[in-house]
Amino acid sequence: VQLQASGGGLVQAGGSLRLSCAVSGRTRSSYGVGWFRQPPGKERKFVAAISWSGTTTYYADSVKGRFTISRDNAKNTIYLEMNSLKPEDTAVYYCADTRFQTTQIHEYDYWGQGTLVTVSS
Repeated sequence: VQLQASGGGLVQAGGSLRLSCAVSGRTRSSYGVGWFRQPPGKERKFVAAISWSGTTTYYADSVKGRFTISRDNAKNTIYLEMNSLKPEDTAVYYCADTRFQTTQIHEYDYWGQGTLVTVSS
């Protein structure tokens, strides 16, 4: 399974960005995809996740109401729409594939390379 994250960039506080995660080689055991982020010098943490069926979504409290995760099964792509961005959203954003209904980082098997989001104040 390979994941390719894209869409990062520099945006002013209050602005929006949409990240994409293209997934190739998806297996039948794949349950869904999650987004994680790692601010400079800090640990990587969960942001949002969605099942490939689209019936289940999870969000970290810090992004609820501002970020929306969605999927396009025909394109094997997961999106993360980020609105009302804050400087504390600055991080490298990673997407990852999991076989489980989970937000736990250690239960994600395959990872993309990450895309940098910088929010200026």
